[in-house]
Amino acid sequence: MEFISSRPDVVRSINQRWLLNYWNRLRAGAALPKWQSLEVEELAATLETLSFQDVIGAGDAARFQIRFHGKRIAELYGRTNCVGRFLDEILPPDYSNAAHATYRQAVSTKLPVYTIADMRDRSGRIVHYERLLLPFNVHGEGVSRILASLETVSPEGAFETRDLMQSPPKPPAFALCTTIQC
Repeated sequence: MEFISSRPDVVRSINQRWLLNYWNRLRAGAALPKWQSLEVEELAATLETLSFQDVIGAGDAARFQIRFHGKRIAELYGRTNCVGRFLDEILPPDYSNAAHATYRQAVSTKLPVYTIADMRDRSGRIVHYERLLLPFNVHGEGVSRILASLETVSPEGAFETRDLMQSPPKPPAFALCTTIQC
């Protein structure tokens, strides 16, 4: 998977732009913001579309264990609770490798990663799946936690979010894979 480098204004969602600016403020000139500096009250408006993962391992062997996911995330994956499970256990095989590449990019660069993938809902309507990954540090120097914001929108209007990520008829087509230079 090839990543380009982009400015923060490439992010389309207002909520995701706000999160990116918040991450940058928390960073305060450091390579990574500390997870402990996050204020849950600040995230309250976007909690339904957020997921937090611990980074377990390093490099290509890194796995991403879910610590929290919001209600809309559960709908997308067709599961009520994924806490404690790894991404590779819940993602459809056709999507898993590409998704893991984006998480590993956030870990290796210590920068936000933004992707847009085009998918189809159960009725065949096109859905733009926008994901913003924000790396954090809990202790030490490297990335130990990732905050993921997932937004969906369709140019066709209303669409079905339930089970959108489960067994797509074909793998999502990535329209954009970028590392955000802050």
